[in-house]
Amino acid sequence: MTDATNDREQGSTLLPKFDANGLLTAVVQHCASGEVLMVAFMNAEALAATQATGKAHFYSRSRKAQWMKGETSGNTLSVREMLVDCDQDAILLKVEPAGPTCHTGAHSCFYRKLEDGALSQL
Repeated sequence: MTDATNDREQGSTLLPKFDANGLLTAVVQHCASGEVLMVAFMNAEALAATQATGKAHFYSRSRKAQWMKGETSGNTLSVREMLVDCDQDAILLKVEPAGPTCHTGAHSCFYRKLEDGALSQL
């Protein structure tokens, strides 16, 4: 194992391993219930803004821009804890949501299940 790999996997320094597009996968989980609310992406700027403000910021691949969750709806995500995976290419945000998380108005972006090849509402 190289020193850089060892530092990333065992060390105490944040050394994000961004993909070729400069992004990390961000899984968002309700801090009390443990329910997965959404999956998004963060670039270095969004990660830094999240750390600085305590509000979840992401990078929109479709708009090619950073955004704060709830900046227009008011349904912000207050970050209570940030966990980084073993090789630092994904992050888990444990949050307290201020309203629905999904842009559709659903509590979570995971409001349908796949069963027998079809989607149905939960």
